[in-house]
Amino acid sequence: MPKRSPTPSQTIGPFFSQGLGPGWPDLTEGAGEGERIAVEGRVLDGDGKPIPDAMLEIWQADAQGRYPEQGAGFRGFGRTLTDPGGEYRFTTIKPGRVPGPGGAPQAPHLNLTIFARGLLRQLTTRIYFADEPSNETDPVLAAVTDPAARRTLFAARQDGSSQTALYRFDVILQGEGETAFFDV
Repeated sequence: MPKRSPTPSQTIGPFFSQGLGPGWPDLTEGAGEGERIAVEGRVLDGDGKPIPDAMLEIWQADAQGRYPEQGAGFRGFGRTLTDPGGEYRFTTIKPGRVPGPGGAPQAPHLNLTIFARGLLRQLTTRIYFADEPSNETDPVLAAVTDPAARRTLFAARQDGSSQTALYRFDVILQGEGETAFFDV
């Protein structure tokens, strides 16, 4: 095994994934009612190459639009790592609508944070469901005025015969097709 040396303090470095456990990719424990869904995809760099050691975190409301601190019956938080091909997967329930800016109801969504080597700060975005009619009135989506950037926020439902609906959401960190990230 080759000897590894420390990386500069300005980046996370190649040892990022070694300090992390397996995470919590399944949020369905204690979730109660709601449509079971899986969200899977890849994390890619600006050249379209997979990021094999990124960490993704989601937090969300339950099917009634309540976060854990508001009485949701499940954790509402998950974490997973990408595999060598940059692939990730979460299993959860489809969240309900929550109040947004000015009290306007937001479309169901997952809040997503990405950590990876080379990033000085985590990246934050949202996963919306392309088949959700309430997307048209979501106040946060309305603030994303560039149509190409807006399209990067939607997970597409995949065909399948499973009892768990499957959505696909790829994250592109930079370049053509870059995922829209929020400055939070």
